[in-house]
Amino acid sequence: MPPETINTQSADETFAAGERLAGTLGPGDVVALTGDLGAGKTCFVQGLARGLGARTWATSPTFVLVNEYRGDVPIHHVDAYRVAGPAEMIEVGLLELIDGDGVTVIEWADRIASLLPDRAIHVAIAGVGDEPRTITTRRGRGVSDP
Repeated sequence: MPPETINTQSADETFAAGERLAGTLGPGDVVALTGDLGAGKTCFVQGLARGLGARTWATSPTFVLVNEYRGDVPIHHVDAYRVAGPAEMIEVGLLELIDGDGVTVIEWADRIASLLPDRAIHVAIAGVGDEPRTITTRRGRGVSDP
């Protein structure tokens, strides 16, 4: 499947892009997010979580590594920014989350690329600050693979 690219001009549009992707997700799906600091990864996840029926506002799990939200399916929001490597994510149970009954969303997924399943949906967000964003989505290996 070829990558899909959209451009967003605001945080609201980035949120809406996440919300739209949520409509295509179900139990067992893994979303691998990449992009620079300030690119809008958490904003995208907020829209995705809302689209999956989350009743609480998604916040960055940078310091706790994993946040969980209740929605139409369980949502596991993972942040690999501060991890030492894949082994640390295995220790916190990432593989069980990926193989579980929820949707797993991983920010900074490129830092743990070796743990991503082939079925992962890769979302790369380019642009920072007040710049428009380019969001490229691809199902399967490709967008954020090293």
